[in-house]
Amino acid sequence: MIAQKFTTTEGAAWGNLLSVHSVMLRKLEEMLQTQFRISHGEFEVLLRLSWADSNRMRILELSEASVLTRSGMSRLVERLVNAGLVRREVALEDKRGAYAVLTTSGQECSDAAEASTIALVKQCFTSLYSETELAEMATFWQRFLEHQNRN
Repeated sequence: MIAQKFTTTEGAAWGNLLSVHSVMLRKLEEMLQTQFRISHGEFEVLLRLSWADSNRMRILELSEASVLTRSGMSRLVERLVNAGLVRREVALEDKRGAYAVLTTSGQECSDAAEASTIALVKQCFTSLYSETELAEMATFWQRFLEHQNRN
């Protein structure tokens, strides 16, 4: 097999995307830990629950929407339960599954963390670009996602 190489432009586009992603995740993780004592993964679960009908989702659905396995998500939800941000409910329809349900404290934490996340992203990322550039970026990412959904 012949080793493929990136062109200079491809390498810069891919490498810079990875670097930006890494920097922003580090900044978000640090802010969430410092201000709210939660990880980025825990924040993602709180946010998904806050968007869900009745602020509840099956733990299996949460794991399918993230990079975590079912057991990894179950452990993450257990940490949120122990922190009082989520409660676990048995899935009455099949008794095998469980729901994660956002508590009032979880909603308050999610709302505050979301506001801080938005402020950080605006400060460190979106403020560097014009509205036209942001729209173009959004189009690039949408094209990628649509292509992945077709394949």
